[in-house]
Amino acid sequence: MMMASRRGGAKLAGSMILVSRSFSKPISRGVIAKEAVTAEAVGFHGDVLRKNIGEFWVRGSVFGVRHGSTVSFGEKDQQKTEMKQTPPVADGGDKEEKKEIASYWGVPPKRVTKEDGTEWKWNCFRPWETYSADLSIDLKKHHLPATFLDKIAYWTVKALRLPTDLFFQRRYGCRAMMLETVAAVPGMVGGMLLHCKSLRRFEQSGGWIKTLLDEAENERMHLMTFMEVAKPKWYERALVITVQGVFLNAYFIGYIISPKFAHRMVGYLEEEAIHSYTEFLKELDKGNIENVPAPSIAIDYWRLPPTATLRDVVLVVRADEAHHRDVNHFASDIHYQGRELKEAPAPIGYH
Repeated sequence: MMMASRRGGAKLAGSMILVSRSFSKPISRGVIAKEAVTAEAVGFHGDVLRKNIGEFWVRGSVFGVRHGSTVSFGEKDQQKTEMKQTPPVADGGDKEEKKEIASYWGVPPKRVTKEDGTEWKWNCFRPWETYSADLSIDLKKHHLPATFLDKIAYWTVKALRLPTDLFFQRRYGCRAMMLETVAAVPGMVGGMLLHCKSLRRFEQSGGWIKTLLDEAENERMHLMTFMEVAKPKWYERALVITVQGVFLNAYFIGYIISPKFAHRMVGYLEEEAIHSYTEFLKELDKGNIENVPAPSIAIDYWRLPPTATLRDVVLVVRADEAHHRDVNHFASDIHYQGRELKEAPAPIGYH
């Protein structure tokens, strides 16, 4: 009996070494056998294995070990406990509170607060990305089309305005929503192409990548704001998908062929946006459109007073469009002078 028991113990010890090599290091440390297991259950003959012998998880015979989880049962239980004990945090823009996501990689979300110490509720932008719009900008500036490409860009924008006027007429809330879904495309396309160009040529961009991407983000925030004011219908959403798909590909090709044409076209597009928002303000002043309180996302993004109204929002959005007009006409002028954008410092932070 003693000899048989010793031989069984020797086999067990040798096999445990094989098992330890079959598993990754985390498994060999973590997976715990919580109950006593007989030697026959793991393919041996001998005494009962008690406690946590080797702390291995064996499925089937020792020589048929399958891969197990790299996290032990104890670690999994601990993670579940942490997720249950994590305090809830408000999601950006949603009224319902949600629990934080426990991060295995140690990348917890930062707690961001306002200047008064209250919790910042927006995840789509942060306090340091907000600003006060410059309303003193000249809204009447206009670039007279002189060259052939300028005239093509100008009349292309005018042609695009006709179906927009027919479809939306004086529904300026929905019109603004549609306009922003298109206006947010050029900055992203231009920034992406400049980014790829910078990678190919191993050169700096002069800050123009950031400027164009910031423009795209700013236009997207316009859309997020007007989504709170004008609720789009299903056919308007379908129209957005169609228009965006066509315009994105067309602008992508146009920018590759002629960046100066692409930027000039956006400059004229922003001039039309200024005109549309001016008409929007006239309808608000006449009382044809209700001057409702400003959405909370607009109040925080543009640092508006708590008593701000829709009219205040339209004013700051129109000022943004005027700045985008200047930036794109400036970029086109750089190309017309036979130079590249990187040779002129980009107007980063020009709002």
